[in-house]
Amino acid sequence: MKSNQLTDTHFHLSLSDDIEKILKEAKEVGVSNFIMSACDLKSIEEGLEIINKYEDIYLTIGIHPDEITSFNDNTIAYLEKLILNNKKIIGIGEIGLDYYHNKENKEEQRRIFKLQLDLATKLNLPVVIHTRDAFLDTYNILKEYSLKGTIHCFTLSLECANMYINLGYLLGIGGVSTYKNANLKNVLKEVDLKHIVLETDSPYLSPEPLRGTKNSPKNISIICDNLCKIKNLPRDEVIKITTNNVIKNYNRLQN
Repeated sequence: MKSNQLTDTHFHLSLSDDIEKILKEAKEVGVSNFIMSACDLKSIEEGLEIINKYEDIYLTIGIHPDEITSFNDNTIAYLEKLILNNKKIIGIGEIGLDYYHNKENKEEQRRIFKLQLDLATKLNLPVVIHTRDAFLDTYNILKEYSLKGTIHCFTLSLECANMYINLGYLLGIGGVSTYKNANLKNVLKEVDLKHIVLETDSPYLSPEPLRGTKNSPKNISIICDNLCKIKNLPRDEVIKITTNNVIKNYNRLQN
């Protein structure tokens, strides 16, 4: 991974997408490092095919809280086998809790979340955490482990940011940070850059002025420029620090 190049640490991709075009457009604006998130069984299968074909794309795999109906007694063993057989799978995620979409199965969400955290502990891999309307449960569960990783799509308060940071987690910052009325800008002013990584979550959450359109990894450039303004730092410094944060977080990138 190139430490002087922009990194999209979280995006979703399908074999039905024009992958060649997506990568070409991203590289034209200085994005050279890509970490794809596959969080259901179908996207995991597609993700494996993609990373085996494209050198610059790495993968994290896990079962998203919205997808736990597909989880069975064999799922953890399946994930473990894939990870052990492919060094380009560098983390487990996105996994976590979502009480916004799913309020009726909280206990099952927590159970499956913990099973995947157990796997991350066993394999010494970082995790990518999805949490929506579930901050306290997410935090209290993560506090039981000694893992590192990223809080995907972080948008909460400075207090919540510091609580996650104190556990050793990075904050995944994306398009929401560009929104005009987002309090996240004020939070980011107070958070040291060493705790931040950049992500698009494409095809979702496009930054301003593209909000409402299909997102793409190339828009990491917009998110980066916005962070430069918030932090009053030069672009080269923001790129170097945030990408080095990625490399430090993912131990498989260090080998």
